Amino acid sequence: MAGAKVSQVIEASAEKVWDLLGDFGGVMRFSAGMESCTVEGEGLGAIRTLRMPGGIELDERLEARDESARTLSYSITRGPLPMKAYYATISVCEEGENACRVDWESTYEPSGVSEEQAQELAEGIYNGSLAAVKKTLGV
Repeated sequence: MAGAKVSQVIEASAEKVWDLLGDFGGVMRFSAGMESCTVEGEGLGAIRTLRMPGGIELDERLEARDESARTLSYSITRGPLPMKAYYATISVCEEGENACRVDWESTYEPSGVSEEQAQELAEGIYNGSLAAVKKTLGV
């Protein structure tokens, strides 16, 4: 199994950052470049379908969510990413009154690409998403 991990400190309260990242169906609140996000089901096992330009679709299943620990885990069940058995966890950890650290990590099996290419792709997605969270929060 290969993996990727990004850790970033965000100059905003853990509560505000978790409000965005912990909302499984709410990625449109901060994500640019996505056309839509729909969710089927509720709670664990819910599937969100992300639609991007060019007709690209990705299905992700909510695997775990802990409100008090501010963690959310999901897997990709369908999509064009060159990875199989993809499982990711996002954690928002308080770093003081107006700062938090976000850890976004995943494990997967590269499919048709090198381990380094898969890692670069995953880290690029996480860093891009966290940049969008910062922009949304104005930090």
